[in-house]
Order: sequence, then C-alpha cells, then structure tokens
Amino acid sequence: MKPARPIRVVLAKPGLDGHDQGAKVVARAMRDAGFEVIYTGLRQMPEAIARVATQEDVDVIALSSMAGSHLSFCRRLKPLLEEAGLTDKLWIIGGNLPAQDHDELRALGFRGIFPTGSKLDAICDFIRENSP
Repeated sequence: MKPARPIRVVLAKPGLDGHDQGAKVVARAMRDAGFEVIYTGLRQMPEAIARVATQEDVDVIALSSMAGSHLSFCRRLKPLLEEAGLTDKLWIIGGNLPAQDHDELRALGFRGIFPTGSKLDAICDFIRENSP
C-alpha cells in the first residue's frame, strides 16, 4: 500500500514584515513533524501567496505576521484564496496577534490562530487534526 503524502504547507511572511526568525523556527518544527513546507520568504503580497498555494497544491496556508498589518493583509488575501478555490484548505496565522483581533481573523477564514509564544507542538498537532 502506498503511504499517504505528507501534509503540504505554504508558510508566508506577509507584506513588509521583515521579522522571519520565528517563521523559520516554525518551518523547521513543521518539517521535523513530517510536513512538507514551502517557505516563501519575506515580503510576500497576497497575490503571490495565493499563486504559490495553488501551484504547490498545498493543504495548509500559513502566515507569520509580526508587523501588525495582519487584519488588512488577511482582508486582501481572503477573496484571492476564495477565487483560487482554496476555501477547502486550512488557513492558519501566527505571530503578533492581539486577542481583540482573533474573532475577525476567524471570520476571515483563519481557523488556527497562534499568538507569539504558542507551542510548536500545538501548531503541528492543530495542523494534523484539521488539515484536509
């Protein structure tokens, strides 16, 4: 019997956010957990993230945001992901995410919200339990 393919994750740094050490740590933890991770690098625009997610046939679209522009970025990204037919994928976000923004992030379709300090195992477990 052929083994199932690994969970594929695109991990992106949105907008002008120049802080990527945390994203690199998360990417390593995901790889160590057996996921295939496509890390886009810094300063990604919504159109690029939607394009990579489509081209790479990912299961999970993950954002790492430390710059405080997560709500406006996610508002721009959501219709692009919908237009690309990616609503069945797991959308998650981590980083500097104040508690007052969590409800709007969920309303935008982000099912996993991981503020700074979230445990790496918790992120990986959430992906395992919720990816399509």
